Amino acid sequence: MEQFQIETAQNISIDQNTAHLGDRMLAFIIDTLIIIIYYVLMFWFLLALDVEPGDSWAIYLLMSLPAFLYYLLLETFMDGKTIGKSFMQIRVVKLDGTKPSFANYFVRWILRIIDVSLSSGGIAVFTILIRGQGQRVGDIAAGTTVISEKKRVFLKDTLLRELPSDYIPKFPQVTLFKDSEMQTIKEVYDGAKRNGNHNVILSLSTRLKKVMDISTELKPIEFVDIVIKDYNFYTQQL
Repeated sequence: MEQFQIETAQNISIDQNTAHLGDRMLAFIIDTLIIIIYYVLMFWFLLALDVEPGDSWAIYLLMSLPAFLYYLLLETFMDGKTIGKSFMQIRVVKLDGTKPSFANYFVRWILRIIDVSLSSGGIAVFTILIRGQGQRVGDIAAGTTVISEKKRVFLKDTLLRELPSDYIPKFPQVTLFKDSEMQTIKEVYDGAKRNGNHNVILSLSTRLKKVMDISTELKPIEFVDIVIKDYNFYTQQL
């Protein structure tokens, strides 16, 4: 799983984890099975109604549209996910971390012909492996990638922050907060940083400055991180 850094409009740098190739392949298999099941049920239903393909090709073509447009429709209306992607907890995003537009999804979808259909997925796998940032040809053209939303929990995630012995705090006002409040701040901050929700970090930074009655030129992501570290420093002195 690779990491790539995005720079938001608020000049906040956030690390994102690209989806593992194995997760993308499993999501593809799940989606393919769903499409196959749809086609089987469709043919069974129409044949049960005595609708022969040769006689009513227009009906079969119309009924096939949901399967044909499966990726385009689901990614557009499910925030960059298909059923397979949802199951594997991965999602399509733009390289700047924002939600893709319909045009981005359309470019990815139309280029599946090259990436997946004509090469049985070979070109997609090859491009993802050599390109970096989790991009197949369709992603490169659309300016998108696929990220993982799986939460990796480590022992350090249950703590506030580990500090170096020579750490110097900057904001003594952090002692205004209670332990429960700071833990909530940390959880919101870590979750927003992990998922690329820079607007949440910006709002959190603005709220902290107001409560602490301070002004700083630090970037929101840096400011909130220092506030958490400072609180840990002062509580360790008690």
